[in-house]
Amino acid sequence: MKKDDHPSIEQLSAEEALRAYARMMHNLSADYLEPFLADDFHYSSAWVEEVLTTKQRYLGYIRPKLESIRRSGDRVWAEMSWLPDSRGSYLVMAQGDQENIVGTVWAHVEGDKIKRIDMRQADCIDTLGRSGEYPT
Repeated sequence: MKKDDHPSIEQLSAEEALRAYARMMHNLSADYLEPFLADDFHYSSAWVEEVLTTKQRYLGYIRPKLESIRRSGDRVWAEMSWLPDSRGSYLVMAQGDQENIVGTVWAHVEGDKIKRIDMRQADCIDTLGRSGEYPT
């Protein structure tokens, strides 16, 4: 992916940040997300013991993870979803099977950079506002 594939953005929305994360997961390449990460980016996950506190630490974590997913052959689905009353967006994540929901992803942005991504367990699957949209 070339740098020109990403539009010049002064204000990045959480929805655009999530679309970049979804593209990363669907293509199994950190190149889709990396240009949008702040240097002091933070990543937390229900499955990772500590919060990763820099862009470089996150990339060092996610690149081997994406390669591991590629080798496993398990497909990943990242589906755009919205809270009721336009109170925000998030991703519903599934792996192996489109209905095997494993978690949700939330993004926090400042200006044109993603400052934080949180991956949480999907406790109340029935209440998730699924859209059927999977950014590629």
